[in-house]
This record gives sequence, structure tokens and C-alpha cells, in this order.
Amino acid sequence: MTMLAYIPSPSEGVWHLGPLPLRAYALGIIIGALVAIWIGERRYQARGGRAGIIGDVAIWAIPFGIVGARIYHVATDPELYFGEGRNALDVFLIWKGGLGIWGAVAGGALGAYIACRRYGVSFSAVADALAPALLVAQAIGRIGNYFNQELFGKPTDLPWALEISPEHRPSGYLDQATFHPTFLYELLWNLAAAALIIAIDRKFRLTNGRAFALYAMLYTAGRFWIEQLRIDEANHVALFGADVRFNVLTSVVVFLLALTWFVVARKRPAAPADEGAVQDVRSDRD
Repeated sequence: MTMLAYIPSPSEGVWHLGPLPLRAYALGIIIGALVAIWIGERRYQARGGRAGIIGDVAIWAIPFGIVGARIYHVATDPELYFGEGRNALDVFLIWKGGLGIWGAVAGGALGAYIACRRYGVSFSAVADALAPALLVAQAIGRIGNYFNQELFGKPTDLPWALEISPEHRPSGYLDQATFHPTFLYELLWNLAAAALIIAIDRKFRLTNGRAFALYAMLYTAGRFWIEQLRIDEANHVALFGADVRFNVLTSVVVFLLALTWFVVARKRPAAPADEGAVQDVRSDRD
């Protein structure tokens, strides 16, 4: 019996239901979002929040997050869309990949903040409820990278190496066949981080955005070392005297900001999850 010494890549990432294309990349994002809403809703209600709020917030957060993710990707990799031989209209072809996580977080947070203000609920409570849910959603979304044969790492012959088709290999690696499956590393890291947040939250009851800050710290810690393995084209900056990928610098900055908030927020009094519900109770008493 012959055993494969690598993980084969899918031959295609798009299936057609009649004239309708079903793309694995988009499907992963949709499923991830639905799972995140389900997890976040359960956690939010457990914190005293109204049923249905997370779904209402998601209606705002998801489109804002997608736009933010695309803006971040295009802003940090403009050479992929502008210049000689490039078509600027490709900026809008998000189904081909290219969504930056920090743009998604920033855009999604803005949309969520607007929604929380409209519905009279605590933004930090919503963020804390969604913290592990976002990691699970990101893990599911990484499956789309597998079908697109993208975001892989350096060549390797490890038993879990990922086979990449020649047309998807970057220049300089055409004679290499198997690479580190960095999408898989991040997927597993995210699931482990989500489980850790849930465990810590159950023991210490993280409030005031501290669960979300822990999400940011754990994710960036994983992203920091995973980025060291990737070989796809990316902009580089100087960090501690070394030439590193821009996403590595972003991870360091976000980690430090999240750590600062995690420490500072510890001394703040916890806000009620559902400010609107509290106001309704006060009104009834009056």
C-alpha cells in the first residue's frame, strides 16, 4: 500500500450549479460568518444580552468587514492591481482572494460599533462575546485558501507538506512541488486560541473588551511566526534591524496595543452587556 507523503491540493475551487458559480473561497467566508454568529449569540446571551442582537450587529459588521478587508489588502499590496500590465478593476474581484484580516477587523469593528449604538448595547460586551467566534470563522475561511492554492509557505518535504500546482507556484520555486501548508497552521492555531479564550473567560470572566484583546494577542502571536514561513509576494519593512513582511510589523503593533488594553481595562468597572435592557428596566420602575 502506497502512502502519500504530502497533502494534495484540489484541482478546482469553483463548482457550477447551472449558471451559478459556487466558489470555495466565498463559501468558507459565509459558513464562517454563520458559525461566528451562532457562537457569539450563545456567549452574548450568557452574559445577559438580548437574544438576536449578535445577528443584528452582524448585518452591519459583515459588509463593513469585507470592504475593510479589501481596502487593507489593496493598500498593502498595490503593485498587484496598479501599474504596467495590471488592471485596476481587479480590485473588485474579491472572489479570487485578497482580503486582509486587519482591514476586516477594523471595518467590522466600525460596523459593529454603529450597530451597537443603534441598538443600545455595549460594544465591548459584543466584542467579548465574539472574540473566540471570530477565530473559528477565520479558521473556516482559511479552507478557501486551500482551494485557491494560495498563502502557502516555504518548500518542505515534511509528511504534511502541501502539493502546489505549477501554475500557482511563485517565480523562483517552479522546480519545487511541496510547501508548508501555512493556511493549515493558522487554521489549527485559531481553533486552539478560540478554545483557550473560552476556557480563560469561563474562569476569570473577561469583560470591558479584554476577551477581544486576548483574541488579538493570540492571533497576532500565531500570525507572527506563520508569516516567517510564507513566500508569496508582500511588502517589507525594517523591524529591529531586520527586513520583515509588513504583516509581521502589523502583528507586533496590534499585539502591543491589545496587551495594553488588556491590562488597563482590568481596573475599569464592567458595563452591562445590554444597556438598552437596563434603561427599559429603569423606565418601568419610574
